[in-house]
This record gives sequence, structure tokens and C-alpha cells, in this order.
Amino acid sequence: MKPVGTDGLPQRERSLAFSAMALAMAMAVLDGAIVNVALPVIARDLKVPASDAIFVVNAYQIAVTAALLPLATLGESLGYRRIYLAGLAAFTAASLACAVAPDLASLIVARIVQGLGAAGIMSVNTALVRFIYPNRLLGRGVGNVALVVAIASAAGPTLAAAVLTVADWPWLFLVNLPVGLVALAVGARTLPQTQRSAARFDLASAGLNALTVGLLIVGLDGLGDPNRRPLALAGLAAAFVVGTVFVRSQLRLSRPLLPLDLLRVPAFALSMVSSVCAFAAQMTAYVALPFYFHDGLGLSVAQTGFLMTPWPLAIAVAAPLSGRLADRYPPGLLGALGLLLLASGIAALALLTREATTLDIGWRLTLAGLGFGLFQSPNNKIIITSAPRDRSGGASGMQSSARLVGQSLGAALVAVAFGLSAGGPSGAFAPTLWCAVALALGGALASGLRRTRP
Repeated sequence: MKPVGTDGLPQRERSLAFSAMALAMAMAVLDGAIVNVALPVIARDLKVPASDAIFVVNAYQIAVTAALLPLATLGESLGYRRIYLAGLAAFTAASLACAVAPDLASLIVARIVQGLGAAGIMSVNTALVRFIYPNRLLGRGVGNVALVVAIASAAGPTLAAAVLTVADWPWLFLVNLPVGLVALAVGARTLPQTQRSAARFDLASAGLNALTVGLLIVGLDGLGDPNRRPLALAGLAAAFVVGTVFVRSQLRLSRPLLPLDLLRVPAFALSMVSSVCAFAAQMTAYVALPFYFHDGLGLSVAQTGFLMTPWPLAIAVAAPLSGRLADRYPPGLLGALGLLLLASGIAALALLTREATTLDIGWRLTLAGLGFGLFQSPNNKIIITSAPRDRSGGASGMQSSARLVGQSLGAALVAVAFGLSAGGPSGAFAPTLWCAVALALGGALASGLRRTRP
């Protein structure tokens, strides 16, 4: 095992350790998306309403988001390797439980456990990168993580459709078993041991964090439905009250669960703002565009999925390149340039007409994807390097939390815009994308204000 405190792992161990991380991250990202495609089939097989089946997705999302910061903090106390492997083991076992679930309640419980396992993977993956890669190659390591996430995001709907054409929906979970076991075997041998802090785990803070996040996600999820809007607003109000109590309690702690001390570092705080804005802008476009392709252009579901492919593929191309550039040039400026390209691509999409050809749409999606890919790796490098080395877990948890909060805000923005539009999705398409442009520009401004050097 690599001694603690050295600058990264040797080449062979580094490649094997990252391979284990890549397999686990790919599974966690895929399972956040592929189940969406199977919801109608799951509802039919389990004989439940479609509205109830949605909890299969929401349970996973809430569990992941609520557990990120507590598990990141626990990683600082117990070691990132231990949390990562425990999360991977829980995720793999819960995948089997999902596959054999006899009813909806059992499936939801298994999805909650699977979400907790995914949180163990996501909460410390960036922190582990800091110990796997030497400092001179840290941007490359962060870029490789972004590449894995982009590929998994792009492959999710296609993989789900391919599995469902030849097998039943439980196989969406069963395919995780061999992958998870291989990742566990390799990770147990190669992931580095890290220093541990003497801080004790704060159970009360973890509870307040989970309650705040749960109320926030449920509230945002219900904003788009007029029938659920009063309850959603009540949930958001409750989230604000509980969140205020949570933040005030954290201010009194020397080592808080919510790392407010890291937010006092300007580069870290601006990176959080950039991340939330960027992911909100991307999710807004991701959710709105399929409605335009399907309802506005009359494309089929398969054609719509195929047409969306250039965006994540462009991210997969740009992310490793931007990671290498971040090792040589100021990451803040690279991030700002990336978000300006993202804003330009989304603005070009907002100007589409019904006469648009596939080529017209394709280059706009590619531009947006290249911009987001250029932004993501430098931004993540600043997040992890602007925190002290022994606070890498908190920084990693905040990075993942910013991504999930941004995605939730983007989806809620589309739901509210579509619900308020007199013309439905068609009438709200352009205004929604212009909101995404504003978010991307706000993120670019925050990124450009950072003063960091490679």
C-alpha cells in the first residue's frame, strides 16, 4: 500500500486505482439515469400508478444528495478509501436487492440503500484523485473523472433501451453485480490509504442536512405541477427554516459538516457558484430540448435521443483536454471561457426555427457540449486544490452537492416555465433557454473572478 503523504501513486498502481474508481463512478451515474427509461415498464409489472413509480427515481436522488456531505465528513475521519469501498459494496448489494424486489415498497427501500452507496462513491471520488495523481497531473486526473461521467451520462438512455429490448427491467440492476465486484477487488488492492482527522461525526448535523436536502428536492420537484404547487411551496418554506437552523448550528463548530470555513476561501466559493450555475444551465437545456424535438419538430423518441448525443460526446472530447490545459494555464480563465461557449451554444439553440435541419441543431449542441467540457475539469481542480489537503473530503462533497443542486434547480426551472406558459412547452421553449443562457453567463462571471494559478 502506498505510504500516506507521498505525491500520488506510481504509474501502474495509479492506472489500476483510477480504473476501479471509473467503474464505480460509471455505475453510480448510470443508475441515476437509466431507471427513468424503465419507469413505465416498472409501473406495469408492479401494478402501480405511474405517479407512484416516480418515487423509484426520487428516492435515489434524495438519498444521494442528503448523504453526500455526511459521508464526505466521515471520509475525513475514517479515510476516503474506506468510505469509497463501503459505498461501492452497499451499491452493489443494493443492486441485487433492486433486481429481486417483489413490490414497489421493497424497490424504493433498495433504491434508498443504493443511493447511500452511490453517495459514498461520489462524496470522496475527487478527494481520492488528489491522492492518486501527483500534483503536476492533478488536472489530468480531474479531467479523466469528467470524461467517465460524460460517457456514462451519454450512454445511459441508450444502454437502458438496449437492455430492455432483450431482457426485463431487473437486468438494469443485475448488470451492476459483475462490474461492482471487479471494482471492489481492484480498489481494495490499489486505492491509497489517506490521513484521518480526529474529528467526531456529528449525527445531529447529519440529520439537519438530510432534512434540509429532502425538503428542498421534494419542493423543487413539485413546482411544475399546479396541483402539487401549494405543497411544494410549503416544502420549500420548511427547507428554508430547517436550512437556516442547520447553517446557524454549523457556524458554531470548528469542523462543521457543511464546510462553511471553505466558503471563506474566495476561489472555493466562486467555484461553487460557477458549478451550480453551469449544471443548472445544462440541465435546463437538457430537459427543455427533448420537448422541442418531439413536439416542435415531430421527431420520435429514438430520433430525439440520437439528436441529443452530440452534447455529451463533445463533453467527453473536451473534458480530458481541458484537464491537461488546467495543469498549464489559469483554471479560472479556462472555466470562464468554457461557460461563455456554453452560453453561446444555448443561445444559438434558443434561436432555432421549425425549419432547422439536423446539421443546424448538431453544431449548436456540439458547441454547448464543448463549452461545458472545457469548464468542468478546471473548475473541479480549483475546488479540490483550494481546500487544505486534510479537508479534501469536504471539498469533494461540496463539489458533488453543487452538481446535484444545480441539476435540481435546472429541472425545476423548466417545470415552472412549462407550467406557467399559456402555450405549454412550445411557448416556453425559447424563454427557458434564455434563462439557461443567463445562468451560464453568471457562472462565467464568477469563474473569471477567481485568482488562481496552475
